Amino acid sequence: MSLAIKKVQQEFDQEIIDIVDYVENFEITSEVAYETAWNGLLDTLGCGLEALEYEACTKLLGPLVPGMIVENGVKVPGTNYELDPVQGAFNIGAMIRWLDFNDTWLAAEWGHPSDNLGGILATADWLSRMAIASGTKPLVMRDVLTAMIKAHEIQGCIALENSFNRVGLDHVVLVKVASTAVVAKMLGLTRSQILNAVSLAWVDGQSLRTYRHAPNTGSRKSWAAGDATSRAVRLALMAKAGEMGYPTVLSAKVWGFYDALFRGKHFTFQRPYGSYVMENVLFKISFPAEFHSQTGVEAAMMIFEKMKALGKSADEISRVSIRTHEACIRIIDKQGPLNNPADRDHCIQYMVAVPLIFGRLTARDYEDDVARDSRIDLLRAKITCVEDPQFTVDYHDPNKRSIANALTVEFADGSSLAEVVVEYPIGHARRRVEGIPLLIEKYKTNLARVFLEEQQGKILEVSLDQVRFEESPVNEFMDLFVKGATP
Repeated sequence: MSLAIKKVQQEFDQEIIDIVDYVENFEITSEVAYETAWNGLLDTLGCGLEALEYEACTKLLGPLVPGMIVENGVKVPGTNYELDPVQGAFNIGAMIRWLDFNDTWLAAEWGHPSDNLGGILATADWLSRMAIASGTKPLVMRDVLTAMIKAHEIQGCIALENSFNRVGLDHVVLVKVASTAVVAKMLGLTRSQILNAVSLAWVDGQSLRTYRHAPNTGSRKSWAAGDATSRAVRLALMAKAGEMGYPTVLSAKVWGFYDALFRGKHFTFQRPYGSYVMENVLFKISFPAEFHSQTGVEAAMMIFEKMKALGKSADEISRVSIRTHEACIRIIDKQGPLNNPADRDHCIQYMVAVPLIFGRLTARDYEDDVARDSRIDLLRAKITCVEDPQFTVDYHDPNKRSIANALTVEFADGSSLAEVVVEYPIGHARRRVEGIPLLIEKYKTNLARVFLEEQQGKILEVSLDQVRFEESPVNEFMDLFVKGATP
């Protein structure tokens, strides 16, 4: 005789409830957030288009089964692929993160909130095409911006006070959680289903940071976010199909996230969810470099011009000192062999040496043909980093959020240049007026890498008018980016 089964209704962890309350109920009223999201979306798409120039990226794109085309499928910008929403999210997510050139958020944990756009844009495009096929209205790009703002906020607010890197976990766990929450809402899940979906994201296997650090630095760091945001779409779809959730996935003793993966600590929060993260997000505008080095590279470019005016070259440098913040030293202060582009774009010595020698830093400068120049490693060996405690304090100050680096260059003849200090990179909120025109030029340059002039013009006509952009049906906007599309 079977025993009677008594079901106990468990309450979900408050951290999960807060996320679901936010995606379900919070109304975004900040026009600054929407304008920043609009600029961020264009920049993020442009970064993905530039990545199509690299075979290491494109070999991973397309359908899982070669030649497969999905009816009403997701369009992948700059290609002719039409994919299911999970694989579409991976494609878009991998593209936009490949060159480490999309937006950044720096706090106790760092990351790139626009990585969530892979899942958001793929889901929005698929839903829009399905809607049209069934005779209903598609989503518009304003809906995409709303989802972006909320995904940025979830990822960024958790990151403010909680360091996943210190326990060896990669920040893409936050991409997975944020993407799952907003995609679940977009898919029309019930409240209980969204709770289930978010819990599934936390209980999922989480990526180690192994691929971001010596001696194992590798290209997975370029597709890890694509993997996370696509996994989010899959988990949201599973929850929609009725898959159960795990209410105390964070707090359960021994087996929960906190005990199993976070050394027993519980999350702490600096602020409630709103639109703070999007309003203060950092854009990478000038250099495809890990963000803790951005001000260092900018200072190096300024020093290169001073050296040129004095008739000096990098060969005459005897020592370079970088006064910096703690996170920079922990993540990208790296000596010894650099084995691949993923190693080089996370080494501040490399990212400073290249502009001091060549007066530039582009994505191509991380490739083997440039790295073989013996002058780079010779100069790298002369570059040392030292922490400035005030820089570290200012880095964590919510009213400053600086990412300061200061460079001093000394020459073999005993002379030296005055220290060059850059506190805020050009993509910082404090330099937004200066930065946005350059961001738009970056976007135009990236469009020109893939599309003929006439198609570029059609894309710019829609995308550079915020009102027209926001009112555009998602499927029509995505159709503009099909490779070789007839304008």
